[in-house]
Amino acid sequence: MSRLTKNQKAVQEKYDKAKLYTLSEACELLKDITYTKFDASVEITANLGVDPRKANQMIRGVVTLPHGTGKVTRVLVLCTPDKENEAKEAGADYVGLDEYIEKIKGGWTDVDVIICTPSVMAKVGAIGRILGPRGLMPNPKTGTVTMEVGNAVKEVKAGKIDFKVDKTGIIHAAIGKISFAPEKIAENAKTMINAILKLKPQTLKGTYFKGATLCTTMSPALKLDIKAFMNSSAEK
Repeated sequence: MSRLTKNQKAVQEKYDKAKLYTLSEACELLKDITYTKFDASVEITANLGVDPRKANQMIRGVVTLPHGTGKVTRVLVLCTPDKENEAKEAGADYVGLDEYIEKIKGGWTDVDVIICTPSVMAKVGAIGRILGPRGLMPNPKTGTVTMEVGNAVKEVKAGKIDFKVDKTGIIHAAIGKISFAPEKIAENAKTMINAILKLKPQTLKGTYFKGATLCTTMSPALKLDIKAFMNSSAEK
């Protein structure tokens, strides 16, 4: 068995694996147990009591984090020439259509979000088998298929993210950076949790939100007291 490093020992002394932390406690502690030299991402994991194989239990949504993700989001807009200036002025990193579709067919997917107009969906659909597995396929439900490409770009750049449950019933999402103040991490996490809670299927029987954890790229996961969170939210 490998020996623990000095930092690993320090981390183990600062947190309790079995404890359920309030959101504010977890955000404060997270900064104390993260020793990376880079600005690590803060991630939330939500364990839901849903069966994603059932269409009415496939949880998917979008949320705009109040303090953004701390990440530079590279946006490609696929559109006709009449929408190109709107996309560029809004801050899109790449704008065009046929040339980018050809690049994607050749293996290029060096972007984080793709936005397109409805009129070009037929062409985009032809590269769906490439974009789908990478989570890049534009979708009207997430606001990435729209005529308002300028607004869509601005929202994504400001911290809008989309999320969905995986086949095991879990949602993973990056909600900030460890360099954020604890209060900002907490506000982003609160916004994310509330967005998930609002998507509870009406026909679901049993527990919907089973639990959640907060961690950074290299830190242990802190268990969140979801019941306390929901109770405090209900009182407001």
